[in-house]
Amino acid sequence: MIHLYGIPNCDTVKKARLWLDQNGREYTFHDYKKQGADPERIAGWIAAAGLDVVVNRKGTTYRALSDADKARAADAATAPALLAANPSVIKRPIVEHDGGLLVGFKPEEWAAALG
Repeated sequence: MIHLYGIPNCDTVKKARLWLDQNGREYTFHDYKKQGADPERIAGWIAAAGLDVVVNRKGTTYRALSDADKARAADAATAPALLAANPSVIKRPIVEHDGGLLVGFKPEEWAAALG
């Protein structure tokens, strides 16, 4: 099963969902804005993919964080709680699938991982 995590109005999430639909892939969608983000799950993503991959440092939400919160986002021990409280700071989308984890949307990577 494919589980896609993100924010529905994010352009990259929209592209990812369209790709899944066009390629006949069934998936569940977890909306951070409505359903929240789980710090334990985020910690697992960080362990699997790395802090630099999971944290979205390019977005306006990250840039608006205080220096103290940016320091928390740079520490694997404190980042999960910060990202759960600020899900826009999580790179989007994140996909959990039987073969592993995909972070961000690159069609060629998705095709290779999801067939």
